[in-house]
Amino acid sequence: MGGGGAGGSVKDVKSKAELDGLRQGGAPLILHFWASWCEASKHMDQVFSHLSTDFPNSHFLRVEAEEQPEISEEFSVSAVPFFVFFKDGKVVDKLEGADPSSLANKVAKVAGSINPGEAAAPASLGMAAGPTVLEMVQDLAKVNGSSQIGNQVQTDLDDKLKKRLQQLIDSHPVMLFMKGTPEEPKCGFSRKVVDVLKGEKVKFGTFDILSGELQEVFRDHGVDVVGTGAGTGGTSGPTGLSANLNSRLQSLINSNPVMLFMKGKPDDPKCGFSHKVVEILKQEKVDFGSFDILTDDEVRQGLKVYSNWSSYPQLYIKGELIGGSDIALEMQKSGELQKILTEKGIAKKEKLEDRLRSLISSSPVMLFMKGTPDAPRCGFSSKVVNALKEEGVSFGSFDILTDDEVRQGLKVFSNWPTFPQLYYKGELIGGCDIILELHNNAKLAQDQWSPGDWCSAQAHGIAAILIAEPILKPNVNVSFRAVILTSGPCILSLCLLFKLPIDVM
Repeated sequence: MGGGGAGGSVKDVKSKAELDGLRQGGAPLILHFWASWCEASKHMDQVFSHLSTDFPNSHFLRVEAEEQPEISEEFSVSAVPFFVFFKDGKVVDKLEGADPSSLANKVAKVAGSINPGEAAAPASLGMAAGPTVLEMVQDLAKVNGSSQIGNQVQTDLDDKLKKRLQQLIDSHPVMLFMKGTPEEPKCGFSRKVVDVLKGEKVKFGTFDILSGELQEVFRDHGVDVVGTGAGTGGTSGPTGLSANLNSRLQSLINSNPVMLFMKGKPDDPKCGFSHKVVEILKQEKVDFGSFDILTDDEVRQGLKVYSNWSSYPQLYIKGELIGGSDIALEMQKSGELQKILTEKGIAKKEKLEDRLRSLISSSPVMLFMKGTPDAPRCGFSSKVVNALKEEGVSFGSFDILTDDEVRQGLKVFSNWPTFPQLYYKGELIGGCDIILELHNNAKLAQDQWSPGDWCSAQAHGIAAILIAEPILKPNVNVSFRAVILTSGPCILSLCLLFKLPIDVM
């Protein structure tokens, strides 16, 4: 979308470097963050374009928020439309949401064409922008019935309704209108405000807007209400969705305790905001499900209505909407995200390396094998089990056929590509060949070393002979010698394992 329209001179920004260069010029600059899927953005873009005609000495720039995450993150853009106003290269104001009148006022103030604080009447905006502002207000009120614009347009509530609302507002010194109750909030935002008030030890009253009472009051006075049901997933019940779509969205939201609706996949995000939330969840070590909204437009459009949340990504925890990337990041920084995960009983995903160390150390002698000691699933595992049993060694075991993550991870962790693998006090002894050789030389039994015993161990293409001089007993000083030869397929496995002194000859 280059050029704006209606004779306007709106420039699309393609990089942060380009924006920085324009800022250094010092001229008034207005930056519009928009998204192609957002109707409010499209409407406001028309107003923006008309305003660029009336203020030719200012720069009017447009940024597609999801395509330029670096710029969006710099200005903490969490929703579109979003406007940033610059003067002398510095940010002097911001505007979030579709409010044509406020946009016109702020542009005029930055451009310096009207006095600060003076309302910008449509006539003061020039022939092009004047009628457009009025049209945009009306159109946006239709598109976003529950939005800020809709609220600005419909202000003529009758006295009875005003009285009822005022009674509710005045019922407590501190009054919170929320989704759900303080004990059971139905959305992340309500939960956050409740936690803030509790943290400040403030007594407060509440009104559950999902209860239906307030909707009935509005309906009685001819006010349209969007989303009247109690709903699930921390959202108000959607309207205008088919029963099948509503059911499908609920099923998707609850398909995983932590569910992310995003653009792309976790290993290939298609926008910076989605990538940010993926990284947050990975940093929190949380298992999560995901749905690529780019593959299903019905879900993409339907979920906006269902959740009353117009942008992506959308993060849900146990069916409750948490929010988008900015909220997830804020909650992570404050520790609130971890708190909610803990409260919801969602455990951190253990790192594979930590899990392997824990498994290896779960028994002094630990065998990773195919099958179980009572039912080995391969000949090599069976041989090692028999050798250990014949030596009377107690050992733990893990069946690698039941967990491919452990099976593949242990190969890398131990730098040993095959199974079985035998560990003693957390250290790798070796595989089948080494264990059988040790067994055949009567060196496998625990605490059964005797003077003059010789054994060999195999690996790394060198030979070793381990000579035990005295009997290994508690509280006895023991010395070992290992003679390393230059031929034969052996290694000092036991020397390294037990950290024995080595004489090289």
